[in-house]
Formats: sequence, structure tokens, C-alpha cells
Amino acid sequence: MTADKARIAKQFIETIPHSRALGMRITEIGDGVAAIEMPYDDRFIGDPETGVIHGGAVSALMDTCGGAAVMSHPRAPAGTATINLRIDYMRPATPGQTIRARAECYHITRSVAFIRATALDDDSDRPVATATGAFTVEPSRSDAAKTRKEGN
Repeated sequence: MTADKARIAKQFIETIPHSRALGMRITEIGDGVAAIEMPYDDRFIGDPETGVIHGGAVSALMDTCGGAAVMSHPRAPAGTATINLRIDYMRPATPGQTIRARAECYHITRSVAFIRATALDDDSDRPVATATGAFTVEPSRSDAAKTRKEGN
């Protein structure tokens, strides 16, 4: 993966409003792999009695991380959007701890990319959640122009 592509993917993810609002930070990106962390924040608590982060925040983290993995894949020429994302919540994240997601784009076709992701807190032996998903693979402008020129 080129450094330029990694920079563009990182810039794109960092400009998404919900990513900024949730305090997400990319810690690794390249060649179809991405890692993003989200710090614990009282604003994201889903259960005030326990202090556990809401599943929606975990879902947003895993979705964003999956999209970043697709964008950084060497065969993904441009942008992406989520087609579907299945998340299995294994346990609540421990209150007060940063949640880290890591996603891998393990297969890509001309129009669809497939990812696997895991979310962890400080207990790296017990996932908070796992996910699988499919994302669009948008053609680059040059590929789209070539397709139009060929009449396809």
C-alpha cells in the first residue's frame, strides 16, 4: 500500500463527524488492515447503573474500522460504504477502559469487499464483540471513465 493511500484513508476516517464525536483515533492502517481506538467517555454510557458503553458506540467503532480496512486494501481503488454488518456482542466492555477495534479486509471483488473485525478492551483474551461485513468497492475515477469509454 502506498503511503499516499494510507494518508487519504486516515484523513477520510478522521473527517467523519461521528468518528470525531466518539473520539476515534486510527492506530494502524495499511494493506487491508485497520485498527481504531475509542476512549471511554461518560457520554456514551448505555447503562447508567453499570457505566457500560452503549452497543451503538461499539457498533459505530467496528463499522468505521471495517470501512478503513477496505479503503486501505491495495485492490480497493476509491471509497466505500457499508452493505451489511453483523455484530456479535460477546460481553460488555469494562467501564473506564478504551475499546480497540481491529478489522481485516480478507476478500475483495470488483464491487464488494468482505471484512472481519474484533473489538477488545484491556482484556485481550475475551473480545467485547466480533463482526463480519460486506462493503461496496467504488471504482476509481479512471476505472469508471474507462468503463464508460468501453461502453460497459
